[in-house]
Amino acid sequence: MAKVFAKFGIKAIQLSETDSKLGGVETHNDARKCAELFRKHAGEIDGVLVCLPNFGDEKGVADTLKMSKLNVPILIQGYPDDLKQLSPSRRRDAFCGNISVTNNLVQAGIKFSLTSKHVSHPTSAGFEADLQKFLGVCRVVNGVRGVRLGAVGARPGAFNTVRYSEKILERYGISVTTVDLSEIIGKATKLDAQAAAVKAKLAEIKGYAPASRRAKRRGIETGIG
Repeated sequence: MAKVFAKFGIKAIQLSETDSKLGGVETHNDARKCAELFRKHAGEIDGVLVCLPNFGDEKGVADTLKMSKLNVPILIQGYPDDLKQLSPSRRRDAFCGNISVTNNLVQAGIKFSLTSKHVSHPTSAGFEADLQKFLGVCRVVNGVRGVRLGAVGARPGAFNTVRYSEKILERYGISVTTVDLSEIIGKATKLDAQAAAVKAKLAEIKGYAPASRRAKRRGIETGIG
């Protein structure tokens, strides 16, 4: 797992081998230590990867997440067993452990994501793809925390499909500020078309959206724009 983290530039915040047995979370005391560590570094943690090298301790995982109060995306990963080494001393059984851990998280009301395969090795292409997707989820979640949305004008009366609740968004730290289109047009007419800031913004817009006359006509003809 450390190799995969290094490959994608991920900083791991986890218990060391001196904090608990092999740095794992097996007991309630381990969970308290891990939760305290997470709270201490809460500002640095974008997401939590629950790694199950074996069956694992289902309550230890749930207790850690509850006590840490991080409220960040969570991904569950379990190691696959080697079918040639299924003796009592070698069997991991993270397959079953994954079911138990996720069941506990559901009971605790903790949301999580799963890998595309029930169990997957960290160095497999499948897990790397899952991890990259999870990193994207973390970026999106962090990106919308405390975001301010601008609502230009009122929605058309006939379009119920674009309704949304500002109260629900506010509950999750997203605020909405409304502005009338006439105000935007009024301020735009006062701008100096030759100003460096105006030219830079126009260049930025044209860089990601077509702005030629032909594109404009096509947008009108198809009802777009």
